[in-house]
This record gives sequence, structure tokens and C-alpha cells, in this order.
Amino acid sequence: MLQVCLNGSRPPGAHPALPVTPQQLAADVAALAELGIRHFHLHPRDAVGLEVLAGPEVATAVAVVRAAVPTAELGVTTGAWIVPDAVRRAELVAGWAGLAAGRPDVASVNVHEDGWQHTAHALHEAGIGIELGVFHARAARDLVAAGLPAGTRRVLAEARPDDGPAEVETLLNVLEPLDVPILLHGEDDSAWPVLAHAARLGLDTRIGLEDTLRNPDGSPARDNAELVAHATR
Repeated sequence: MLQVCLNGSRPPGAHPALPVTPQQLAADVAALAELGIRHFHLHPRDAVGLEVLAGPEVATAVAVVRAAVPTAELGVTTGAWIVPDAVRRAELVAGWAGLAAGRPDVASVNVHEDGWQHTAHALHEAGIGIELGVFHARAARDLVAAGLPAGTRRVLAEARPDDGPAEVETLLNVLEPLDVPILLHGEDDSAWPVLAHAARLGLDTRIGLEDTLRNPDGSPARDNAELVAHATR
């Protein structure tokens, strides 16, 4: 499975083709669906382009994208940098239960963040699948020790830009006891090498302007569609 991470936490203007508004996200998803992509990860924004977890903005972004491609799996973030207070973050996520057509299919929860288990529980109670973000071996060990929360769809194993093959293998080895699909991906300098490694291992992976602004040869990417074309090849 190839997931496309459309925008991430990059600020508006970080790339000419970075989708920010619901309409821009929907246009990207519609174009990528024509390339066979069915799994998308997006970061909803408010009117000035700031990331949000508030229900109205999340619902608007998801509903507009879903109207463009009803068959797509749509995922969002619950990153603690958006709402640092863990209790408030879980409360906002719990409120997504009533979003109807604007309710995401899945949401990512970073295991190294305070309150991650409460956020995961709130997602499950709201009927939303969970993607567990694991950025390093310590978080992976914490996850294995705690066990998978109910509703977990997959684990997002992320290699940091300065991680080498040894760090990636250590991360995967720690996660091996978990009976759940692993999506392995990199970021910036590690994005393309890790994607190729995931393909060799037969693991799910992802690409998009959240993870890299450049093509495999180092040239600036035109848009998400160009990154996906390189990834599928």
C-alpha cells in the first residue's frame, strides 16, 4: 500500500503546490486517485493556515475531500504540537464522533507524546481507526510493552532524516512482535532511501510533500502527483 501524505505541518508557501485549503486538498486527492492511490493523510487548517484539531475545521476538510473521492481512506493527525494539553487534545478528538461525513477514517497518534493512550482511546470510542506513529526504538519498546490499543489499523514506523540502515532495522526488529501492518517511511533526506527499503521488504510506505519536497534525483518536486509517479515506478 502506498499512502500519500499531502501537506503535513509545512507552513503555507513552503512549496508552490502545497495543498492547504479543503479545496486544494480535494483537487490533489482527485488527481492522485486517478493514479490509483486510495490512502491519504492530511493536516486540516483554519482560515489563516494553522493546523487544528477542532471539529468544524476537521469536518470541513474531510467532507470536501470525501465528496471528491468517496472511496478514499482519509486520515488526519492528532499531533501534540497542535494542542499541547493532553486532556484537551483527547476531548477534541472525542468530539469527532459526531462529524458525520466529515469524520476521518483514521488518525495518527504519536507514541512518544504525552497522553497518547488517552488520544487513541478517544479515537476508538469515536469510531475512528488508529495509526500509531513510532519515531524511534524507545517509542517502539514502549508500544510493545503497552500493547496495541483497540482500533489500531497500522503502525507508522518513521525513520528520521539522520537515521541510517542500522537504526531502521533496529526499529523494525523491535516492532516485529506486533501483529499489525507496518508502514515504513522516511523524512526529507531519508524519504527516498527508506521508501526503496520498504519496497524491498514488501512493507507499506508513503510519500508526499509532508515528507519531502524533492524528487529522488534531488530536483524540486512539481507537486504530490510527481512524487507519487516516482514512488510507483
